[in-house]
Amino acid sequence: MRPDLAERLRLTLVVSRDEAAPRAVTELAEAAFAGGVTALQLREKGALSDREIYEEALELREFCRARNRLFLLDDRLDLALAADADGVHLGQKDLPAAVAARLLPPGRILGVSVRTVAEARAALADGAAYLGVGAVFPTGSKDDAVLVKPETVREISALGAPTVAIGGLTLANVKAAWGLGVTGLAVISALTRAADPRAAAAGLLEGAGI
Repeated sequence: MRPDLAERLRLTLVVSRDEAAPRAVTELAEAAFAGGVTALQLREKGALSDREIYEEALELREFCRARNRLFLLDDRLDLALAADADGVHLGQKDLPAAVAARLLPPGRILGVSVRTVAEARAALADGAAYLGVGAVFPTGSKDDAVLVKPETVREISALGAPTVAIGGLTLANVKAAWGLGVTGLAVISALTRAADPRAAAAGLLEGAGI
């Protein structure tokens, strides 16, 4: 694990083409980066073909590298490898973390979504570099989102790996989320639906006290 990973995952924009609309993903990301977002995670769940996701990932990889921001691809290890993304983020129903860790080149990042301490321990044992924990608050951005109790988030954070909270984060609750011991925050609608993503990103960081 790179020593700066927690800092580089301090605030992640999770986005798809549809969620960014009517703006382009790059337009939204440019504003979000200016407000303090440190990483971009592409999560395409729509009807795009593999070729379309690959081409989008190529563009975003170059876009992020030119701005010294991490670029991660959600779910798809094959496309993350093909597009030379900085890493891949996997859920519990995706390719097993141990397999992904074996296939990823040195220096690439593996993130895994977890909801329990047992899942977190298993992900770390299998080679995860960081953990995504959530949903920490009710959210409409993910159909199968299940709330994770605050005490569970604290226990997972205490394992010592970079831990990113996701799910329903807003300016009103981001301080409470940060107080659970996480090292990073990941947001979707708080930025994709913001009239001013730059101000929204800066507000989230300020609200969390980061």
